[in-house]
Amino acid sequence: MNRLLFAAAMLAAFSITPACADTKVGDWTVEKRTQDTHCNASRSYKDADDENNQYGIVLSYSNDRIVMVIIYEGWEWEKTGDILKADFATDNVDIMKKSKWEVMDKTTVRGVFEFDQAIVDALSKAKRLTIDFEDDDDDSIEFQTPRGGEALAALKYCEENRK
Repeated sequence: MNRLLFAAAMLAAFSITPACADTKVGDWTVEKRTQDTHCNASRSYKDADDENNQYGIVLSYSNDRIVMVIIYEGWEWEKTGDILKADFATDNVDIMKKSKWEVMDKTTVRGVFEFDQAIVDALSKAKRLTIDFEDDDDDSIEFQTPRGGEALAALKYCEENRK
């Protein structure tokens, strides 16, 4: 049942997912989206230290903004559209205090940030991301991002060479 819910969440969150993958970087997939000319980098994994809950992330950016979708099977957000505030960081850098995250469904949030090369640089050097929700330690999350720098380089290449 959990896998079915996760698959449904992934489909909902990835309404921007293209038909086929262009590049694999470790367990990241970098691909062009079908509804526009932009690209995504995505990764999912199960964490044995967290009751084998499924984690997922989708990154996309343009000259205007950076979009991150985070899926975590252990979440149970109650209301789609709610805006949550959280400190957003990597293992080395505080990216943004009180960043805004929109609840997409019960297991998915989306952050949309004005494009800032410093954010991309911090993400490319990170081994993990943390989202520390205000007044809600139970729903705060740490997400592993091995080979994230390589995935972001492939994403940049995809963006620069899209047709």
